[in-house]
Amino acid sequence: MFKNLFKFNKKKEEKKETEDKEIENILEEEMKKIELESNKEVNEESFSDKEPIVEAEDKEEIKNIEIKNIETEGKVEEIVKTEKIQETEKVEEIEKVEEIVKKEEKEEIEEEKREPKVNLFERLKQGLTKAKQGITDKIDNVLNMYTKVDEELLEDLEEILITADVGVNTTMNIIDQLRNRIKQKGITDPMDVRVELKNIVENILDNDNAKLDVEKSPSIILMVGVNGVGKTTTIGKLANRYKSEGKKVLLAAGDTFRAAAIEQLEVWAQRSNVDIIKHQEGADPGAVVYDAIKAAKARNVDLLICDTAGRLHNKANLMNELGKVFKIVDREFPEAKREVLLVVDATTGQNAVSQAKTFKEVADITGIVLTKLDGTAKGGVVLAVKSEVDVPVKLIGVGEKVEDLQDFDAKAFSDALFGN
Repeated sequence: MFKNLFKFNKKKEEKKETEDKEIENILEEEMKKIELESNKEVNEESFSDKEPIVEAEDKEEIKNIEIKNIETEGKVEEIVKTEKIQETEKVEEIEKVEEIVKKEEKEEIEEEKREPKVNLFERLKQGLTKAKQGITDKIDNVLNMYTKVDEELLEDLEEILITADVGVNTTMNIIDQLRNRIKQKGITDPMDVRVELKNIVENILDNDNAKLDVEKSPSIILMVGVNGVGKTTTIGKLANRYKSEGKKVLLAAGDTFRAAAIEQLEVWAQRSNVDIIKHQEGADPGAVVYDAIKAAKARNVDLLICDTAGRLHNKANLMNELGKVFKIVDREFPEAKREVLLVVDATTGQNAVSQAKTFKEVADITGIVLTKLDGTAKGGVVLAVKSEVDVPVKLIGVGEKVEDLQDFDAKAFSDALFGN
């Protein structure tokens, strides 16, 4: 059956080929006739003005074909031209969009440059609301009660400052300075005492080294402090800040003894899109810092921020562990600009001062970070830390947001505290 079907198909194909050949031969003959007639038409053109109807029709047909070809070519050229115009317009449109985006970005940057101080100052004022209520509002109440300036007034001011955690030594220093200014300037109006008090506070807090210095590359920040003061959160906020400024930042999870400290720092690293060097929980903090320094060098990192242990079995062990970390940094990363920041919780009051003194014994602290200032009415701890520990306050935390970790500015702080 298949054999017969194959033969049938073969015959069918042969028949088709024969028919195709016949058609092809007929077409060839027709073309030859047309060619002969065309030649004849050219030869007879000089003898006769009249052309046969058939020749005229053929000529008209050829003419129509030529016209169609010309029209087709014209349309193709027109399409190509249109496409080129559209492509040019598209490129111009993209360039315009890019120009608009760049202009908007530039305007945003310029706007940020024009208004950051206002925004930050407003945040600072809001963050210091409780501190203002606990210090300057009470001072204003006392000053309004008096009609003259005397020792009794100074004693009441002294009490307010001590209860606001300014510290006994710092308070005595402030009152002595205030007393001298009152005598020298002959101040008799209690409200004028307020102006002098604000100036004294600003002078105590003012320091040329108050700005965090990590402009040089490479730089390293070592964060120290007991657990619970906001050390890891401060690292995360700093990483976010310097990453947004275009720096290449690397974190080191050196607080290996506190549960979830590594995981917490990892979350901040992901949020800020920066790399992190970590070991297992309970690992040697010094080993983590060592590996982080090696990684920072290999990756050409601008800023390395290291978390450190905040709690061990006792104070001696903690300080020994920190000592090891500092030796590793001295040996492996001497070329880096170094900042050693002590993080203290402002809500702990005089305990923050004690912590600062203890850490200063084993570490060359270059600055203090005062966190949670928005949560205390005893903001006088800023004065106590600066005055009694003799280390500049470089950063203050006045809220939960990233921008609420601010560079400390003595004038802005005193203005916000005294309501100016």
